[in-house]
Amino acid sequence: MRDPKENSPAARRFRLSRRTFLRGVGVTMALPWLESIPAFGDEPLKAGAPAAMPKRFAALFWGNGVNGNHWSAKGSGKSMELSKSLQPMEGLKTKMNFIDGLFNKSAVGVGIHPGQTGNLLSGMPLMKGAVLKGGISMDQVLANSIGQDSIQPSMVLGCEQPITGYHESNFSMAYSSHISWQSADSPVPMEVYPSLAFDSLFENRGTRRTQSILDRVKEDASSLGRKISGNDKAKLDEYLTSVREVEKRIDRMRGDQAKAEKNAQGKNMPVAFMKRPDNGLPEDIREHMRLMCDITAMAFQTDKTRVVSLLLCRDLSGLFYPFLDVRKAHHSASHDDLSDDFERIARYYVSQVAYLATKLDAMPEGEGTVLDNSCLMFLSNMWSGNRHDSTRLPMLTVGGLGGTLETGRVLSYVGKGDENRKVCSLYLSLMDRMGVKLPRFGDADVRLAGV
Repeated sequence: MRDPKENSPAARRFRLSRRTFLRGVGVTMALPWLESIPAFGDEPLKAGAPAAMPKRFAALFWGNGVNGNHWSAKGSGKSMELSKSLQPMEGLKTKMNFIDGLFNKSAVGVGIHPGQTGNLLSGMPLMKGAVLKGGISMDQVLANSIGQDSIQPSMVLGCEQPITGYHESNFSMAYSSHISWQSADSPVPMEVYPSLAFDSLFENRGTRRTQSILDRVKEDASSLGRKISGNDKAKLDEYLTSVREVEKRIDRMRGDQAKAEKNAQGKNMPVAFMKRPDNGLPEDIREHMRLMCDITAMAFQTDKTRVVSLLLCRDLSGLFYPFLDVRKAHHSASHDDLSDDFERIARYYVSQVAYLATKLDAMPEGEGTVLDNSCLMFLSNMWSGNRHDSTRLPMLTVGGLGGTLETGRVLSYVGKGDENRKVCSLYLSLMDRMGVKLPRFGDADVRLAGV
């Protein structure tokens, strides 16, 4: 664990004072790593040594499992052979690990759906009935431990509104709607509106919130551009161009969100209870997910935060996929999990993590890329949606955490015995590499072998 003195307000102010920002009226834009200036990272350990780049972690979740006939991998490195559903990862297989056979013991045999989801990142038993009780999720353990090194301890994003009420198993639907928990009885509020997530990323506020961020930081950007190297100037221009592109897409959605809030007031109905696009969320979920991935990428690139959870779709998801030629909603389609329809759905979700990983891998940082210094953990809450089988979780990781996590591997724990395939053992191993060493987490007190 980090020395408490390093987490003091004074120490945090010192670290953040070394950061470089562009500022304008009502906006603060953090910058990516630039070789000309110490934008972030620790001081070199000795003269001439490269600065240590920050490590980041993101958990990306999709509900209701996979088509098990098309979810497999074998081999290693460039020779790794990926099954049909994993094909979007073809260009990233040297930087990924396919992990098979892990499970969350507290989610087995307790009832379907909410009881298999609310503790996915905590490993703690869930309480039925009106009182929520589980455990803090590992992303929030990281946020509490290393969040002081970044502007925002964590970002919790989602592409589908939470649902309320109770499941037939007597578990709260809150467990189906949230993977990030700040305490045993409280999920972290999840931001589902891309415009609000974008505004949070750049501290965009006040009456000029709808005006272009880049227009407001233009003077600062021009001044900085005259002081940095040619390589950094090109990197800065590329970054500002990417922000402008996302900003244009976000602007189209601000009016939809404002209209939804007005309509909700007229109907005396919370916006959260309305269906998309009436609730102001993008009607095309492809655009929604891409924007949330873009925002995650910029948050990591600028060291705005080092911890993100992104719920691409919740358990019991009601999302539709007309662009995949699938007629049923996600949850209904999962009950025929060996169908071609559900395979296409799983492959689509793999393409989202591939999109995010590719963006991060195109961002130079130190002697590698932002992806090289990150870990994206992609997982679902069950293997088979038809059988609601959570004894085996679909998982993969992408990124090497600054060289501390070997990649390009297939790690199988099938048949290794329940004590040797706990998902919480993987969490302990990953948290170790993030500098957060715990004697125990969830139901595990040993690290996962082979990681």
